[in-house]
Amino acid sequence: MEYRTLGRSGLKVSAISMGTFSFGGVGGFAKVANQDVDEASRLIDCCIDLGVNLFDTANMYSLGRSEEILGDALGTKRNDVLISSKARMRIGDGPNDEGASRYHIIRECERSLKRLKRDHIDIYFLHEWDGLTPLEETLEALHALREQGKIRYIGCSNYSGWHIMKALQTSESKGLPRFVTQQIHYTLEAREAEYELLPISVDQGLGVMVWSPLAAGLLSGAFGRNKAPDESRQAQGWSEPPIRDKERLWTIIDVLEDISRARDVSVAQVSLAWTLSRPAVATLVVGGLSESQFRDNIASTTLTLTEAELSRLNVVSRPAYIYPYWHQHNFAADRLSSADQALHASFDDLGMV
Repeated sequence: MEYRTLGRSGLKVSAISMGTFSFGGVGGFAKVANQDVDEASRLIDCCIDLGVNLFDTANMYSLGRSEEILGDALGTKRNDVLISSKARMRIGDGPNDEGASRYHIIRECERSLKRLKRDHIDIYFLHEWDGLTPLEETLEALHALREQGKIRYIGCSNYSGWHIMKALQTSESKGLPRFVTQQIHYTLEAREAEYELLPISVDQGLGVMVWSPLAAGLLSGAFGRNKAPDESRQAQGWSEPPIRDKERLWTIIDVLEDISRARDVSVAQVSLAWTLSRPAVATLVVGGLSESQFRDNIASTTLTLTEAELSRLNVVSRPAYIYPYWHQHNFAADRLSSADQALHASFDDLGMV
């Protein structure tokens, strides 16, 4: 297993971490899976044996059942690994059962700790932006939790670029804890993060954790132009992530399949290896239904794609060159930083556009 430093922190995380989205199967989460404690224990042990040291969950996954199962399944190993969890999403019908208020964040952290049977959470994420709660209130609540020893590091998830920069500026000006990571959706099919989120991560030292790095299985090799498993979550009505251009998706998969055949590895490994090659990426949060899936996905950390293979994947998947980036490409190419290159490097082969 490869271990990478998470942003500007000193924390080392495995390049593949285990997601527990499939634990519990409460409500709509049953469309993904319904893994109980015994099944979760078997998969967790497999991941630990292969070097995984980070397990990701959230208070709203199966309405807390995912955290309970993770805590029970880890057993005495729960303090030998890293755990990340999240709060912000709605978890009840009350007016304060969502958001990033001091009330909600502290209450949910304490509830998560009880479910996890732990005295601290290693990485605590704000699961989504809250434009109604002042950032000072949210960050002060996280500061209080850190001072009490209940959380170690903080991060954000699903923020836009200006949300992150506003939060970082608030942390600096008020002397409050600073995000060390952001957890985002980022795949060969969904490269919008390259416009702002990856450049910010490079520039501001945020370690990127990628959720659903196989696009809910679409980039796993199970799907293609003429194939889709009947038992998939998509077949059960799951619509995340949204695919706005299916022909583009199939074209990306065509190239993935071609490279996988040539290298004698799985499509999933090629897809994950591409994501692991990207700037600021620290770890990919991977879920799975079997030990064989986890073993295959974790093997992606030993796969290094050639420049020619990376170029082929880039050409079929790169995002639209929207303004102001095409203008920067045309007139500022000799004055771009490493953060700028998180986007612009994908267009180096182009002349004036």
